Amino acid sequence: MRKGLMPLSWLYGIGVELRNWMFDNGVLKQTEYSVPVICVGNLTVGGTGKTPHIEYIIDLLSKQYKVAVVSRGYKRKSKRMQVVNVNSDVKRVGDEPLQIKLKYPNTTVIVDKDRRNAIEYLLAQESQLQPDVILLDDGYQHRYVKPSLSVLLVDSNRPIYEDALLPAGRLREPLKRKDRASIVLVTKCSSTMQPINFRIFANGLNLFSFQSLFFTGFKYNRLRPVFAEFNQESFGLDDIRKKQVLLVTGIATTKPLENKLRKKTYNLHTLFFPDHHFFNKDDIKSIEKRFTELSGDKIVVTTEKDAVRLQAMPYLSDDLKEKLFYLPINVSFLDERENESFNNKIINHVRNYQKNSRLPKR
Repeated sequence: MRKGLMPLSWLYGIGVELRNWMFDNGVLKQTEYSVPVICVGNLTVGGTGKTPHIEYIIDLLSKQYKVAVVSRGYKRKSKRMQVVNVNSDVKRVGDEPLQIKLKYPNTTVIVDKDRRNAIEYLLAQESQLQPDVILLDDGYQHRYVKPSLSVLLVDSNRPIYEDALLPAGRLREPLKRKDRASIVLVTKCSSTMQPINFRIFANGLNLFSFQSLFFTGFKYNRLRPVFAEFNQESFGLDDIRKKQVLLVTGIATTKPLENKLRKKTYNLHTLFFPDHHFFNKDDIKSIEKRFTELSGDKIVVTTEKDAVRLQAMPYLSDDLKEKLFYLPINVSFLDERENESFNNKIINHVRNYQKNSRLPKR
């Protein structure tokens, strides 16, 4: 099937490269801004862990700077720009922007298909409300904005140097377009990754000397109740070994989470939905049915972004709400020295960009 789709990938590639050529040669104009704009994106469709990495950078910068996040709000039901607040309708703003706002209420989050419009809105606010730094979520292909720094994420389970352009593969752009990134993060790495695997990725990516390469994985935290008003309990993954666990997700890549839970419980059951899926009444009935079929000590586990969508559902029974938990994740660097180096690169970039932006223009 992949070979049969290669002619379509070839045609798709011509269109993508024509667009990139127009940006590279000034036919289509890019806009630069007076504040640092850090783009976090990827070359592929599907999940590479953008939201946890955006959250990591918010954690890193928000101690010193006012941070704003600009996202398109993937699969949201609204069309125009939306300023996200903690009470926003998840269908109007998207699950990941709302998740970020709920975790970081002091961070401004804007969703808009036109990222320039969102950035210009932010910079038009009164000075005390203007951000010091803007994070551009999933903006690698949004070239109308010229980021001050680009961070490219690569899923360790799907190396981009072994992939093909859409529709034969998952690449949005040719592999050579990785060269726009200053930092490349290989994500979702196992903590047991061997030195040979690091070398394979380094050779396969074949980065320039100005590009930095880092490897990250996920740290799984304690399970927390989705509906705290029904249950205040939280517990670690080591506490679920004897429980019947129903894993319900609507994410792009389920394998890492599924594999993690299978190591922690003898009784894992799964019910998967498409990525960013907005649950409906029939979906809830399916979840309720699967849950009632389980016996003994049982819980439902979901992801943090699924929890944001499930919290807005009016059809969940109180019994299910009491047993519904989400599993938060944090980014973890495989090497502590890499962790420090990455942090310094991000902080120094923001500091130096601000300093240079104050210099008189020649």
